Amino acid sequence: MLKQTTNIWPDIMPRIYVGIDLHLKSWTVTILTENTIHKTFTQPPNAVLLATYLKQNFPNHEYFSAYESGFCGFSAHYQLLELGVNNIVINAADIPTTQKEQFQKNDPVDSRKIARALRAQQLTPIHILTIQTLEDRSLVRTRDVLARDLSKLKCRIKSFLQFYGIPIAPQFSNVNTHWSNRFIKWLKEDIILRSEYAKSSLYFLISEVEMQRKIILEVNKKLRSLYCEERYKNQMDLLLSIPGIGKICAITLLTQLEDIRRFKNTDALASYVGLIPNSHSSGEKESTGEITFRGQKVLKRILVECSWMTIRSDSALSISYNAYCRRMQANKAIIRIARKLLNRIYYVLKNEKTYTCGVKNTNYKTQPI
Repeated sequence: MLKQTTNIWPDIMPRIYVGIDLHLKSWTVTILTENTIHKTFTQPPNAVLLATYLKQNFPNHEYFSAYESGFCGFSAHYQLLELGVNNIVINAADIPTTQKEQFQKNDPVDSRKIARALRAQQLTPIHILTIQTLEDRSLVRTRDVLARDLSKLKCRIKSFLQFYGIPIAPQFSNVNTHWSNRFIKWLKEDIILRSEYAKSSLYFLISEVEMQRKIILEVNKKLRSLYCEERYKNQMDLLLSIPGIGKICAITLLTQLEDIRRFKNTDALASYVGLIPNSHSSGEKESTGEITFRGQKVLKRILVECSWMTIRSDSALSISYNAYCRRMQANKAIIRIARKLLNRIYYVLKNEKTYTCGVKNTNYKTQPI
């Protein structure tokens, strides 16, 4: 479970275990030997200081450390590895804890929990993306953030109009015509407001929307160049062969998953994404609930959005969706379609084969669900 560095005496050199609780202005560190607790202390947020302390006080030792994933990402992880410390990053929910530690929580307690679990080999590290994939994903996430901000700005402008009782012009009764160039021109020129300050308020909001759209356009150009990168081109073509998956969704999947081969099967992939149900069993009682709260929220949202498009084009999934809707609500049925879609994504990426839509069965209505 613990990643070891290559050394001449792998079974002879003693080990040091370090639990780190990271914060913006300080790190709380607990150091354990094989049998004793050495020290718990607070230091500046600097990996070099920690590595220097370990090497000065414990020469000729192997160093193992762990910290919870959080705001700092994997920067501390990469630095510790370069300094000769075998570090892992863990999910905070996976750290063994007692009820007393839950109600008396503080930084020293957290760092000691991590160090103890690390020494007992009870921690499962999360997958660490390569620096290149992380940087590629940053562009994808930036576009997602900007798109959500743009949606909020559009809602603010419509709220502004509703507040002053200004109806949308009849020529824009179709929602699809909103935010076209004609709609923007109507907002600028045809809206009548008595106060100059109200006019300025609306103008500033419209200007921010236009600026945001220009920025997103530039980001989209960068994304198009990312699609054409050799490391993504083949996988992009495979994903785009699946109905309902567009370029934005495809590059989001690739930068989040990185390598599909790290998942043993579709169940492991579904567990990572979070498309598995919560379950609880005790004795003869067994209950299954909604999908788990754990997983990748971005991938969940992307898969559900793609599923709504997929059922319009893929006959097999459309049949499954209609069958599910006979015994459950549509929003629950689409989650099951998302799981089926995820299985198809796994298949095309793992086997490097383009997707072929299933043949529609016209007699599906007479078949049992």
